[in-house]
Amino acid sequence: MSEEERLDIVEGTDEDGNRLLLSVEKYFFYNGEEYVVLKEVAEDGAPEPPEGDRETVYIMRVAVTTDEDGEEIEDFEPVEEELVERLIPVIRARYDTMDSAETSE
Repeated sequence: MSEEERLDIVEGTDEDGNRLLLSVEKYFFYNGEEYVVLKEVAEDGAPEPPEGDRETVYIMRVAVTTDEDGEEIEDFEPVEEELVERLIPVIRARYDTMDSAETSE
């Protein structure tokens, strides 16, 4: 399955229990584990306008389990803030590399 086919909208909750709709932006691997970058979207599926100059993104670990029917299920688990700080430069570098490759084609 290509990465394009895996991208979708997931529903979650914030620390206050409020409903969040999140767009799956990118899957990536770091130190042998799979992670995902999520971005908040509006109820209608449109991207949320950034507050100020910054857009809120979430980085989560992908945990794959198998249900009773043998189907794989992806769960997104929060990661420690220290790990997020290490992952941000990795994500930026990969996006910059991909963006420049796409524009040169």
